[in-house]
Amino acid sequence: MRRPAFWRGPERGFMAGLMTPLAALYGTVAAQRLRQHGVQLDVPVLCVGNFTVGGTGKTPVVLALTRMLRARGLHPAMLSRGFGRDAQDLLKVDPLRHGARDVGDEPLLLAEMAPTYVAADRLAAAAAAISEGADVLVMDDGLQNPGLVKTLSFAVVDAAVGFGNGCVLPAGPLRASLHDQWPLIAAVILVGAGGEGVAQMARAQGKSVLRANLRPDAAAVAGLTGRKLLAFAGIGRPEKFFTTLREVGGDIVATRSFGDHHRFTAHEVAGLRAAALAQNAQLVTTTKDFARLPARQRHDIMVLPVELVFNEPEAVNALLAAHLR
Repeated sequence: MRRPAFWRGPERGFMAGLMTPLAALYGTVAAQRLRQHGVQLDVPVLCVGNFTVGGTGKTPVVLALTRMLRARGLHPAMLSRGFGRDAQDLLKVDPLRHGARDVGDEPLLLAEMAPTYVAADRLAAAAAAISEGADVLVMDDGLQNPGLVKTLSFAVVDAAVGFGNGCVLPAGPLRASLHDQWPLIAAVILVGAGGEGVAQMARAQGKSVLRANLRPDAAAVAGLTGRKLLAFAGIGRPEKFFTTLREVGGDIVATRSFGDHHRFTAHEVAGLRAAALAQNAQLVTTTKDFARLPARQRHDIMVLPVELVFNEPEAVNALLAAHLR
C-alpha cells in the first residue's frame, strides 16, 4: 500500500473532507474495538505499535528493546501477526526453513534476535512462547489489538511525517482517533529529526517522549562507498531509505519505489538488474525488501542494514524497570 498524497497534511484537503463520513464510521468501530477487554498473562507484555498505517520504524525499535531486555537477564520472545503471509496458523519462525510467504518479512528479521511466533491469534502465540520459556513478550504491532493486556506500550512515530493530516482512515493515516489512541500508550518513540508538534501533543497527554535515530551499518556503508547505486524499496516510505543512502555518501543514479510489503517477482528483479546494468550501477535495498526477494535472485544485491539507537537509553531503561518490576 502507498500513502495517498492527501494524507500527508498537515491540513485537511478536499479529498480528506470528502471521506469524512467514512472516517467517522471507521473511527467509531475502531474505538469500540479498543474498549474491549483482553486477557491478562502471567508475564509482562510490551507492545511496539503506531497510531497510523504504514512504516514508522517499528521493527528496529522491537529489536532495540529486545536487546535491552536481554541485557537485563530476561528471556524475551516476539509476537507478530506476520503481515503478508499466505497462512494464518501459528508458527515459530525458523529463518533457515521459512520465507516471507510463510511468516512475513519482519518476523524473519526478528527471529535472528530472539524466538519469534506468528499467528493471527496473539493469545495462542503468547501461550506457545511462554510454554517454551519466555518470561517477557514483545509485540511487533498490535497496539489496536485488544486480545492481550499490555504491560507497557509504545507508539513509534516517523518524526518527518508525524500523524499526517490527523484524519482517521480512509481520510487520513490514523487507525483510530488520537483521542482514542493516546490512552493505549505510555510513551512515544520519535524516530529521526523533527516532530516537535507530536512531542508537544504527547507531553500534553502525560506521555514520555523518547527520541531515536536509525544508524546504518558501518561495514555495509563502506562496501557501498564509491559505487553507483540503483536503490529500490517496498516499505512504508521508500524515500526515507533513499535519503539515508545519500546521507552516508551513496551515489544514487536511480531509484525504484514499490508498495509496502511488496512481493517481488523474478521478472521484476530481472528488470531491476537490467536497469542497473545499463547504468553500471549496483543494486541495493533494505533488509526487509531483501527478505521478500526470490531466493535465487539475491546473489548480486546489496543490503544496507540499520540499527535503532536511542538518544537517551537510560530513560528507556528506567521506563522498562518501572513497568517490569
